[in-house]
Amino acid sequence: MTRFIFLDESARTLYDDWEAIARTSVAALRLYAGQHPHDPQLAELIGELSLRDPDFRSWWADHDIQRRTYGTKHFHHPLVGDLTLDYEALAVTGDCDQILGIYSAEPGTPSEQALRLLASWTSEPATPHRPHLSPPR
Repeated sequence: MTRFIFLDESARTLYDDWEAIARTSVAALRLYAGQHPHDPQLAELIGELSLRDPDFRSWWADHDIQRRTYGTKHFHHPLVGDLTLDYEALAVTGDCDQILGIYSAEPGTPSEQALRLLASWTSEPATPHRPHLSPPR
């Protein structure tokens, strides 16, 4: 996610408050780096982001640490417009490095309608596909 936030230009328009999201991402990455100081892929990511993005470089030098487990994010989706979504970040039992992020919209809001519209564009047909089976011999 941090690579997307800093290196994909679309992230800067997707998040209404990109700077707050980006700073939080840096602080969470620093927390993770403290727990895994010898991870070569992490060192590579930090190096890449430091070289390619001046904001990341500056905020990384601040040494802020943060873990956010819930909150609200505001997005501007290019197809459905503004979205306000609540989120929960849940640790996976048995592997604290894996985080499951769950986003939801308040029922009855335009954000819920927008999520339903997005979901309808990717939904599979309601009837399952059943392959033709030969009778047993």
